[in-house]
Amino acid sequence: MPLFRAEALDAQRQRLLGVPLRISRGWARGSARDTPVMLQGETAECGLACLAMVAGHHGHRTTLAALRERHAISAKGATLATLMRTASALHLTPRPLRAEPDALRDIALPCVLHWDFNHYVVLVRCAARGVVLHDPASGRRDVTWAELGRHYTGVALELAPAPDFEARDDRVMLPVPALVGRLAGWVDDATCIVACAFALQALMLAAPFYLQWAVDAATHGAGARQLIAALGIGFAGIAVLQAAAHATRGWLIVQLKTRLHLQLQSRLLHHLLRLPPAWFQSRQTADVLSRFESLHAMQRTLGTSAIEAVVDGAMALLTVAMMFTRSPRLALVGLVAAAFYLALRLSLYWPMRSAVGEQMIRTARQHGHLLESLRGIQAVKLHAHETERHARWQNLAVDECNAGMRSERIALAGQAANVLLFGLEMVATVWLGTLLVFDATPERPFSIGMLFAFIAWKAQFVQRYVALVDKSLELRMLGLHAERVGDVVLARPEPLAATGFADELPATAGIELDDVSFAYEPGAPPLIDRLSLRIEAGESVAIVGPSGCGKTTLVKLMLGLLEPTAGRITVNGMPLAEFGIGRLRRTAASVMQDDQLFAGSIADNICFFAAEPDPRLVERCARQAGLHDEIDAMPMRYETAVGDMGSVLSGGQKQRVLLARALYRAPRMLFLDEATSHLDVAGERRVNDAVRALALTRIIVAHRPETIASADRVIDLGRLRRA
Repeated sequence: MPLFRAEALDAQRQRLLGVPLRISRGWARGSARDTPVMLQGETAECGLACLAMVAGHHGHRTTLAALRERHAISAKGATLATLMRTASALHLTPRPLRAEPDALRDIALPCVLHWDFNHYVVLVRCAARGVVLHDPASGRRDVTWAELGRHYTGVALELAPAPDFEARDDRVMLPVPALVGRLAGWVDDATCIVACAFALQALMLAAPFYLQWAVDAATHGAGARQLIAALGIGFAGIAVLQAAAHATRGWLIVQLKTRLHLQLQSRLLHHLLRLPPAWFQSRQTADVLSRFESLHAMQRTLGTSAIEAVVDGAMALLTVAMMFTRSPRLALVGLVAAAFYLALRLSLYWPMRSAVGEQMIRTARQHGHLLESLRGIQAVKLHAHETERHARWQNLAVDECNAGMRSERIALAGQAANVLLFGLEMVATVWLGTLLVFDATPERPFSIGMLFAFIAWKAQFVQRYVALVDKSLELRMLGLHAERVGDVVLARPEPLAATGFADELPATAGIELDDVSFAYEPGAPPLIDRLSLRIEAGESVAIVGPSGCGKTTLVKLMLGLLEPTAGRITVNGMPLAEFGIGRLRRTAASVMQDDQLFAGSIADNICFFAAEPDPRLVERCARQAGLHDEIDAMPMRYETAVGDMGSVLSGGQKQRVLLARALYRAPRMLFLDEATSHLDVAGERRVNDAVRALALTRIIVAHRPETIASADRVIDLGRLRRA
């Protein structure tokens, strides 16, 4: 039965998706092989993630990181035509369809569905009550037919292996050992912890002997008082040793966890700060922060669970051996219960992994919305949208709580099974053990003390075995966190180092563009098309043109923030890669439109938190930026806190602090992108005069005639698209 998806929407579908559609006639049903769940790392790569899932279903296992490098998707999203081109490159044959919800039962699965006109999901199974989707934004979802009708736009994309399709695995995963293998000192700490843990467990193994001997001695009458006293004194000493071993192990674990925490975070942040700007532009801040939360989870697990799993495994074997020395029959009862528990926990692993992954994503979204509300609080208040923002946050918080309840429900199922299985096992052990005491003979002795000792060893076995299984699954769950951390670690950093020259900074700097083209989206018309220009050392150049013509993009290309699609950029006659992007940025300084101040004082921001700031240079740069008199009038002068992202300062003051920060570096080349747009005409003239007096190369993007007039040469980018 059609669900309000009719011919009226076809034109909108085709406009949004960019391809003509066919009416579904149905292909062969998909096979029953599992379709992997892949979560998008970037805001607009849901389509790429869907293609990766379908390719994985057919046998080509890959990662989003690998696909990003080979098949870039625009940060603004992808049309169906773009997905079809990418699918063809993956040797999949695409077939776009217009299919009503009821017709989805008859098409080949898995297939890609267009969702809410702004998203793609993978349909993996149809059932009587609903469908199963793999959503790149949230993971596996069970959706009713009614919900499908509300969100599905009526457009589907079938994907079948092409004749040249090859099943292969080109995944590059982040192995957990590679992440921690070179951390300083962790091997020594882990060895000491294992030694203390084994000593502690060996002492615990001796405790049931005390129970057995004391109970058996009590059954022999008053003559055993001296033996019981001796046993009490001896095992009291063992208890003291246990406490010492426990405290030593605990302190060593604290040291190891602290070492892991600091070194893992430091390594991740070191790599993160060296990633290209495009990596950050395609991700939300809260999602990046959630990668650090995954790192924290890895640190907690590696700091305790990995080592304790080794000890628990060894102690479980030893306690089983002790149990078999007392009664093989009773020991088998415990092993049967243990086998059932292992099977149950394994069956719950993938649902738990899916629930934990969804919870992390929901948490990141909720945090992201909260950060946006706080960052844009002025806009929220000016538009009287406090209630709407709160309601939206509540919806996201409910989604997060629901995902958390799902994981808690699965965990409770495991705990309930633990209580039931080992409760029944205890009943069976006591039952059969009591019968063994009744049936004991001199040839096959089994005393009450032996039963007590067996129960004590069995309790230790259950405790160690359950801990071993749970910690082993925790370690396996590290793969989920490693995938999220790997999105950062496996990303390629900027090539900052020079490849063909010494690292010293030049005395002067000029820059040249030779037939440079650039487009933000693959296949889109270039924003900058075959542009050639030369800026001599010491020259002052103003770049003008209508809004959107590429002025800021051109500056970013010259600063190495963007990479040209074609052509080359040279600095002092050397290709940029040879000169070195890092060396260029130490040579040049810039004030961009979206530059930010950091929490700290005005002086801190001018010197950019230098380890050894020069107060005289700070003041001189503030004077050149026309800001000194205003700073001097403040109660705390240069120690005045700028607030969050400069919230204490006016727009013009922030711009002048940014300019002073650029001048503090004594650059050979200065890029100014609308750097004085918030100043009045007189203030702008003073700043322009101060900057003009400096002996350096200046590239200025401006609209105001006063700023443009301060340059030696004017380049109209609107006319100079092709030179």
